Amino acid sequence: MKELKDYVRTIPDFPQPGIMFRDITTVLQDADGLRLAIDSMQDLVKDLDFDVIAGAEARGFVFGTPLAYNMHKPMVLIRKKGKLPRETLSVEYELEYGTATMEMHKDALQPGQKVLIVDDLLATGGTAKAIAKLIEASGAEVAGLVFMLELAGLEGRKTLEGYKVFSALAYEGK
Repeated sequence: MKELKDYVRTIPDFPQPGIMFRDITTVLQDADGLRLAIDSMQDLVKDLDFDVIAGAEARGFVFGTPLAYNMHKPMVLIRKKGKLPRETLSVEYELEYGTATMEMHKDALQPGQKVLIVDDLLATGGTAKAIAKLIEASGAEVAGLVFMLELAGLEGRKTLEGYKVFSALAYEGK
């Protein structure tokens, strides 16, 4: 039986020398790999108390929607600035070069709801931390964060200290 890591393609020296790029498109392109990824993530959070799943654009939608369906939870979309049609809450955060803004509809969450954040990758944790702040600004609570893949060498868990963090697959490097 294959493990989740068997479905991830590693591309050396991309996008620059010394980087080992972990390509998850090979997980998505294989029905067994996709099923294993979703099942693995779901198993990690099966005992977590939460009301809603929030998926980060765009791959958080890919993994969050089947989790929401399987676990019979509503799904909230966290989008890049300017993509949502109604009144939004937003948070700006630092990137390696510049800033970015994430948004969600102002009425997407209710105060007191417990939210599971879903995304494909935990790297430095900056985007995930921004999404957590956005959820908390709505009055909801972050119950946890689950990722398909974690690059442990980038220490994203330090950025997310104080939150419950789960990853289906972790690589020690960057």
